[in-house]
Amino acid sequence: MTKILILYFSRNGSTAEMANYIARGVESIAGVEAILRTVPDVSTVCEKIAESIPAQGAIYATIEDLKKCDGLALGSPTHFGNMAAPLKYFIDKTTEIWFSGVLSGKPAGVFTSTGSMHGGQESTLLSMILPLLHHGMLIIGLPYTETALHETMSGGTPYGPSHLSSQHMGLTDQEKTLCRALGSRLAKTALLLKAGSK
Repeated sequence: MTKILILYFSRNGSTAEMANYIARGVESIAGVEAILRTVPDVSTVCEKIAESIPAQGAIYATIEDLKKCDGLALGSPTHFGNMAAPLKYFIDKTTEIWFSGVLSGKPAGVFTSTGSMHGGQESTLLSMILPLLHHGMLIIGLPYTETALHETMSGGTPYGPSHLSSQHMGLTDQEKTLCRALGSRLAKTALLLKAGSK
């Protein structure tokens, strides 16, 4: 079974909701499984002590999850135009697999949610793409053949799905469509790359 890891941090639930729609897109492709994982919060003075398994939602990611995946979707809320510190903290601990090149040549995509229309959706997506490029991953975006990119009045970019959470209405139909589209594109690409490497 081809596995797509959907790794995210979500403080208020919007990014987690996007992750679930990306998972639906992944699992719409036969032979592909979505693996949902999150990361614990951190504090400004020390690493926050967290249970090994969260009370709700996805379980915490490990480096092993990254080693075993055939593709990756990375998601974070926007914090001042950048990815959230807990996700960055986790990524900064991936030097071991950077040295081994285990993620090199695998497809990856990114997604984000913001509290305001101009809160830095695209800069946050780009901030998440940078470490993935260092790992040698193949970046999958959203082409304008996805008609929801033309219709959206809130989130959605060619760099990856995004969501405007300030209206507190949940994801729009276009945002849901773009999340599913990223999931299916990652799944299809991972299948093709896996078949080509045999």
